Amino acid sequence: MKKFRKVLDGLTTSSPGGTIGSPSCGSAAGTPTTAPTPKEIDVQETLVSENFQLCKTVRHGFPYQPTALAFDPVQKILAVGSRTGGVRILGRPGVDCYCQHESGAAVLQLQFLINEGALVTACADDTLHLWNLRQRRPAILHSLKFNRERVTFCHLPFQSKWLYVGTERGNTHMVNIESFILSGYVIMWNKAIELSTKTHPGPVVHLSDSPKDEGKLLIGFESGTVVQWDLRCKKADFRIYYDEAIHSVSWHHEGKQFMCSHSDGSLTMWNLRNTTKPFQVTFPHGKIQRDGRKESCKPILKVEYKTSRSSEPFIVFSGGLSYDKAGRRPTLTIMHGKAITVLEMDYPIVEFMVLCETPYNNEVQEPSAVVVLLEKDLIVVDLTQSNFPVFENPYPMDIHESPVTCTAYFADCPPDIIPILYSIGAKHKKTGYSQKEWPISGGTWTLGSHTYPEIIITGHADGSIKFWDASAITLQMLYKLKTSKVFEKPKPGEGRAADLVEEDPFAVQMVSWCPQSRIFCVVGISAHVILYRFSKYDANTQIVCLDVRLQCESDDVITPSENENNPCFPEPGSHSPQPQHPASPSSGTPEGIKDSIPCLKVKDRVVRVPPGYQAELVIQLLWVDGEPPQQITTLDINSAYGLLAFGNCNGLAIVDYLQKTILLCMSTLDLYGAADPYQRLTRSPRRNRQSTSEVCMRGLSNFYSDSKKRIRTSYQSLTELSDNQQSIDMERSKSPTSVKGPGRKLSLPTDLKTDLESRENSFSRSRSSSVSSIDRDTKEAITTLQFGESYGRKSDALPTPCLWVGTSLGVVVLIPMSIPTDQEERMEEPVTIGPSGMVLMLKGSVLRFGFLDCMGAVIQSPYETWRDLNAPEDPDRPRRRKLVHFSPSSSQDACGDGHLAVVCSERQAKVFLMPSQSCLFVHNITESSFVLRADVVSVCNSVCLACFCANGHIMTLSLPSLRPLMDVNYLPLTDMRIARTFCFTNGGQALYLSSPTEIQRITYSQEMCDNLQEMLGELFTPIETPEAQNRGFLKGFFGGNANTFDREELFGEAAAGKASRSLAQHIPGQGGMEGMKVAAGGAVGDLARARIALDERGQRLGELEERTALMMTSAETFSKHAHELMLKCKDKKWYQF
Repeated sequence: MKKFRKVLDGLTTSSPGGTIGSPSCGSAAGTPTTAPTPKEIDVQETLVSENFQLCKTVRHGFPYQPTALAFDPVQKILAVGSRTGGVRILGRPGVDCYCQHESGAAVLQLQFLINEGALVTACADDTLHLWNLRQRRPAILHSLKFNRERVTFCHLPFQSKWLYVGTERGNTHMVNIESFILSGYVIMWNKAIELSTKTHPGPVVHLSDSPKDEGKLLIGFESGTVVQWDLRCKKADFRIYYDEAIHSVSWHHEGKQFMCSHSDGSLTMWNLRNTTKPFQVTFPHGKIQRDGRKESCKPILKVEYKTSRSSEPFIVFSGGLSYDKAGRRPTLTIMHGKAITVLEMDYPIVEFMVLCETPYNNEVQEPSAVVVLLEKDLIVVDLTQSNFPVFENPYPMDIHESPVTCTAYFADCPPDIIPILYSIGAKHKKTGYSQKEWPISGGTWTLGSHTYPEIIITGHADGSIKFWDASAITLQMLYKLKTSKVFEKPKPGEGRAADLVEEDPFAVQMVSWCPQSRIFCVVGISAHVILYRFSKYDANTQIVCLDVRLQCESDDVITPSENENNPCFPEPGSHSPQPQHPASPSSGTPEGIKDSIPCLKVKDRVVRVPPGYQAELVIQLLWVDGEPPQQITTLDINSAYGLLAFGNCNGLAIVDYLQKTILLCMSTLDLYGAADPYQRLTRSPRRNRQSTSEVCMRGLSNFYSDSKKRIRTSYQSLTELSDNQQSIDMERSKSPTSVKGPGRKLSLPTDLKTDLESRENSFSRSRSSSVSSIDRDTKEAITTLQFGESYGRKSDALPTPCLWVGTSLGVVVLIPMSIPTDQEERMEEPVTIGPSGMVLMLKGSVLRFGFLDCMGAVIQSPYETWRDLNAPEDPDRPRRRKLVHFSPSSSQDACGDGHLAVVCSERQAKVFLMPSQSCLFVHNITESSFVLRADVVSVCNSVCLACFCANGHIMTLSLPSLRPLMDVNYLPLTDMRIARTFCFTNGGQALYLSSPTEIQRITYSQEMCDNLQEMLGELFTPIETPEAQNRGFLKGFFGGNANTFDREELFGEAAAGKASRSLAQHIPGQGGMEGMKVAAGGAVGDLARARIALDERGQRLGELEERTALMMTSAETFSKHAHELMLKCKDKKWYQF
């Protein structure tokens, strides 16, 4: 047991640094304070560095910027490549794997080794990679880097170990899949075309082997030239020269004809008997104009020609629409017999693939579905039904349906919350999907033993909220809430919202959720707060609206002389201003300046609300003298107290949502009164007035990399304390993104790097322990709030309800409250808020509060258990509020009264002992950067402080001693999206939005890293390869000698020699050894791998025996037929034949 001797009283913490020596980030522990009268507190800290390890767990959502698609028809798994070098491999729900190429080069093409548990990727840096999928985390086995040629197309025949690679120069190379070594066999472009041809045929855009004969390779060049190359004879069988450029080629399964798609929107059919001209040319979407000419059409980028036993062939292609139909959405066309079906897509088509029953290209294909990869969606169309319905997608591919603007992550939720949210959300699901089973059903996944209820909440730019079941590293949609239904629709071009937010007036800025009471709060970008209650019944309700006038006036900045006579708080009666009633835009103000109006108009009529979350209260900030309200920067709600608090850069407001009254509406400076730790300098009234409405309200959907704007971050502490007024002015003049407004400094988010650098410079140059004044224009924002049972004054003997307030200047203020305990009194008697002289100081903006008892255990905030207010009244069981309290003194008989308060800012963390307000530990988290997110979380049956810094470091500190336990340089902050969406939760987990469409979950718990192999799905399952159809004797005899084709004899080193070393470089991967280590440590193990290998060997031996028996039967049949033919012709004369 570790014993810490700490100060309990007699220590003041009024200066930013206190009297505490602050260690550097690399120190072994937080620095304790010293005092002449110490007292022991015993805290057994069980967490050590070995409890922590950082790794990615799973990625959810749609692959961002997809580029390629592949499908294994035997294993039934799908692979999607992206522009950033990522590969997502999907199987049945739960089987979802993400791989990343280290180079980050775009994935051009994907090729499965069908039923072999491997995948070939071709990247834009002209490198081929072989991935091993027989392990839960795929790894690269081999890489081959082309040095002199650009890779344009790859083709891997089924059950072949030789990969055909086409290049930009028009050459075709052969790569051995097993060794990933280039063969000396090369089909040069000048040998493939006729010698008389004067022009280069262009890059290779298609490669495929003939279904009739595997020894014949069809090569398509971009210019319109198609060559069938005889691999044995090393010569061209035929050459086709067509006027239009070729985009794709598709064979008929019999190998006698093929189809090409062209740049003029045409499809051509070619017969091998006559290759001088196509026997059919069609323009599927080209109509004949009045002058007899065909209208020009867009290119058909891809075509697939699939046959069916029971019906006409399917011809599926993308593109080909006429140019004159402007504004039409991208289309996929399905031609089945004479019927032509055009499916319009919401986004451009990246790639599509027809799923067939057989992996053999020389059998009737029997297409069943089409997988269509769009720029922002993945859909599967059912081809077995005439109306071509789509399948319901089991993957969470619609996270980005509206851009994500905020996230929240809750682990260890009440077990009943997920089923009830799912039952409510299931009533609003779409219908009309195909009734067939989802065709991408490969892999295996089982519910692991280390699972608990987890919920992820995402807020979106259109005002919608989505609840997701995130248990067992999966993600499933539970429930969707639309906050925009609370408001009247703003008329375009007029109204309050039009002046403020052009695109996203309802965008969600942050959420606060109490899972136990099921009370939910949403903060919107239009400076509004919506409070929701959950009910299983529909109801008729009228939403109560409260208007709050929260604006910092010119006289809010006080002088030192005023400081002496200013009381801590005004009289109690002045704390509770009545709700402001909206005035007309021009009333009371000259020239029609907007004043006392909210940004949005709440519906003022009774509305019918369905079961689920139902809006009860809307709080809106008002315009003041033509100035728009500042965005809300922090919010906290407590269901046991029935209170809601929020703040912005102007001040703080506390609302009693049970009585629907405003308890407190006060500027930040008025919260201090005589306890203000800073000496403020005066300024002239309304100096440098400038309307900042354009800066104040911005569409949150536009902070993504592919958008026009970024989210503003003015509420963060972008201004800091300074000794020298001139230095801070110089800093502002250097930064082009600084704007001086009426008493505030906004950082325009035009360039994140500039923003972060200027902020760090502000930190490094302005902090000082001997601060006597602050900048005239500095606005002190409320940055964090936390309700809880605490001690408002040093003299308090018992804890009372309190509100902890943190500001952007590192100040912590504690506000005690008196709340009636009886239910009837609570609804009638007012809540009183007392003055507090307690002020604590930290470096940087305050980010997070946490409370521990003196044994080091987390003290949960009190809450009210959920009750359905719309449920039918039961006279035997009257509905009463049931409150659950966690008093700091309830479990501390041995240690006495009091509790520990953990306060974390952008720069440092401190642990205070309450009620004495003594600082026990302090730790400087970072000197060169700043903390973006901090949370007190539970890990391994203990508790720690987790921090995410702007320089990409993720750190954990022990509590209460603030010992550094982990510091990993994980992710450099390259996008404001990450800073906005990063969040920690209990159980050693965290998440962030890795791209506009994907959520990345990570863990920093060693225990979860160890159990991750068990939780992930298996991509590869041993499946017997389907047998090829018996082609019959005559069909096999007259259909060519495809079965006797041996690629090894042609492409092997003995026959073809070695390729030039300068042409390509072989790079061995680490996947082999890593894969074996993972398998040995996982559930499969060496024994299982050996068993799988034996099974596969047995399968191959069985197939060999069957083929031998089939050959013997065919030989006997041939002998019998030959003998019969001889007897029949024996006695015939020559002229009788």
